[in-house]
Amino acid sequence: MKIQLTLPHHAYQLWIETGALSQVGTWVKSLWTPQQIVVITDDTVNDLYGDQVVQAIEKAGFKVSLYAIPAGEQSKSLASAEKIYQFMAEQGMTRKDGVIALGGGVVGDLAGFIASTYMRGIHFLQIPTTLLAQVDSSVGGKTAVNTATAKNLVGTFAQPDGVLIDSNTLQTLEPRRVREGIAEIVKYAAIKSTDLWQLLDSFLDEADLLAHATEVIAACCTIKKEVVQQDELDTGERLQLNFGHTIGHALEQNAGYGVVTHGEGVAIGMVQISQIAEQKQEMPQGTTQLLKEMLEKFHLPTDYADWNEATLFEALSHDKKTNGGSIRIILLEKIGQAKLKKMPIEEMKDYLKK
Repeated sequence: MKIQLTLPHHAYQLWIETGALSQVGTWVKSLWTPQQIVVITDDTVNDLYGDQVVQAIEKAGFKVSLYAIPAGEQSKSLASAEKIYQFMAEQGMTRKDGVIALGGGVVGDLAGFIASTYMRGIHFLQIPTTLLAQVDSSVGGKTAVNTATAKNLVGTFAQPDGVLIDSNTLQTLEPRRVREGIAEIVKYAAIKSTDLWQLLDSFLDEADLLAHATEVIAACCTIKKEVVQQDELDTGERLQLNFGHTIGHALEQNAGYGVVTHGEGVAIGMVQISQIAEQKQEMPQGTTQLLKEMLEKFHLPTDYADWNEATLFEALSHDKKTNGGSIRIILLEKIGQAKLKKMPIEEMKDYLKK
C-alpha cells in the first residue's frame, strides 16, 4: 500500500508492505540519485538488519556508512547527536548526501534531528522497525532529542523523502515493545476513528492484532497523514495526537528515560486525564472505563505506583503545549472524537490528583 502525504513545500510516500525491506535498495534508488549515505541505527536493530540494509543500498549504487547507537531512550540526546555529527564530518558528508533512520522511535527522532541540522539540513529517509514508530513517530516530520529538563525539548520539523514500513520487522519485537506501539494505536482510535476502535475491540490480544498489523498500521498512518496535512507545525488540529502525552512525557522523565516506556506513559496519561475530566464533567461518563478496558486487554498499565503530583507538575510545566501561563490539553468528546482545552497551567494540578 502507498499513502501519499502532500504538504505545501514537500510531498512523500509511505510504503506499507509485508516484506518491503527486501526491496530497500530499489526503493532508495527510486528516491535519490547516487550519493553518500549514513545509516543510523541502534545495536539491537543493527544485529538484525544492518548488514542486509547496507549491502542492498550499496548494491543499488550508493556509498554507505553505518552508525549504531546504544539501544534505548538514553541515546536520544544532544551528546549522541554530537558524536554522529563528528562521524558524518569524518566521512566527508556534504549537503547533497543523506541519512537513513533504521530503527524505532528513538533512532527515527535522533536521525531526523541530525539530518535536519547537519550543515543546516540534508535529506533523510525513515525505515521504522517497531510498531510505535510504524504507526506514529516515523510519519509527520517531528524530530527531537531529550534533555534533563524535558522529553523532546530540542527538535525541528523536517519531513523525510519517504517512509518504508515492513510489518515483518515486528516479529522480532519483545512483547513490551509491541504493547508500547499498541498504546499509540488505541490513542488514534480514541481521538479519531470509531472504525479503528471497533477493529481493536474485535482482537483477542496482542498476537491477534499483529496478525492484522498491516491493516492497523495503514489505518493509523492514514489518520496521521490527514492531520499533518491540515496542521504540519502542530499549532491546532495536530495537537490532538498528543492525547495522554502531557502526563505521559512527565512520567517518562520522572521515572528515568526508559524505565517507563513511551507507550506505557501514554496509556497511563490517557486514563489519568480522562478520569479527572469525567469528574469535572468535561467528558462523558464511562469513557475512562472503556479506555481502561481496551488498554488492559493488551496488557498496558493504566496507573503508576510511584505517583508524585509535585514532580510531575514540575516536569509537565516544560511541555511544548504550554504557552505563557496556559497549557492546551486533549480530552475526548466521545470515543472517536477529541477536543482541545486551553487553561491556566496551574489547573493541570487538578488533573494530577489521585
